[in-house]
Amino acid sequence: MNILLLGYGKMGRTIESIAKSRGHNIVGKINEDNTADLVKYTGGNADVAIEFSQPDAAYENIRYCIENGIPVVSGTTGWLEKKPEIEALCQEKDGTFFYASNFSIGVNLFFKLNEQLAGLMKDFNEYNVDIEEIHHTEKKDAPSGTAITLAEDIIKSIDYKKKWINKPFGKKEDLIINSLREGRVPGTHTVKYSSAVDDIEIKHTAHSREGFAKGAVLVAEWITDKKGVLTMDNFLK
Repeated sequence: MNILLLGYGKMGRTIESIAKSRGHNIVGKINEDNTADLVKYTGGNADVAIEFSQPDAAYENIRYCIENGIPVVSGTTGWLEKKPEIEALCQEKDGTFFYASNFSIGVNLFFKLNEQLAGLMKDFNEYNVDIEEIHHTEKKDAPSGTAITLAEDIIKSIDYKKKWINKPFGKKEDLIINSLREGRVPGTHTVKYSSAVDDIEIKHTAHSREGFAKGAVLVAEWITDKKGVLTMDNFLK
C-alpha cells in the first residue's frame, strides 16, 4: 500500500516506521515546509493519506485529499469546528474520511468503559465527575481530543452535566476538564467520580506513541476499499 503522510513530526515518524515494518511504502511526507508538494500525490500515486499534522493545517490537507480522491485517516485535534464541512464534502465527492480523536485500541476500549460507567452513574447525582488529561509540553491544543470524547460521552448519559469546560473550576452543571502539560508524557486520561464518602476512578495511561501509530496504520489498511464518513465504531465492529 502506498501511504502519504500529512504531518511528519514524532507521530508521523512513528507511523512511518510501523507502516514500513508491515510492508507498506511511504510515497510522500508533507509538513509545514513543503505543503506545495501535496499536488504531486494525485492521480493514484497514494492509496491513502494518514494525517497527523497541526490544527491550522489539517482542514486544508484533508479537503485537498478528498477533492482528489485520496482516502484520509485523520487524528489531528484542535480543528474540529470544521469537521462537519469535511464530512459534507466527503459525502458530496463519494470519498473516504476516517476521523478518531485517538487510534489506540486501548483508548477505544477505555471509551466504551467510560460510556458504561456514565450509564451506571446517571442516577447518583451525589457524585461529581471531572476529567484530568496530561500530555507532553509540545502538544498545542487543550483539552485533548480524547478528553473531549470522554466528556461528550459522559454528558450524553448524565443530565446534570450540561457542558464541558477547560478550566480548573466551574458550576455544578459544568464538566471540568483539567489539562496539564508535563515533560514527555504521551497521554494520561483519568475520569473521576467523587462523593463525600468515596471516589471512583478509571484511568488510561499510554506508555509510548506506538499504540496510537499502529492503530492508525491498521485503520489505513482497513479503509482502502470503503467509502463514506467512518469512525472507530465502524472499525471495531
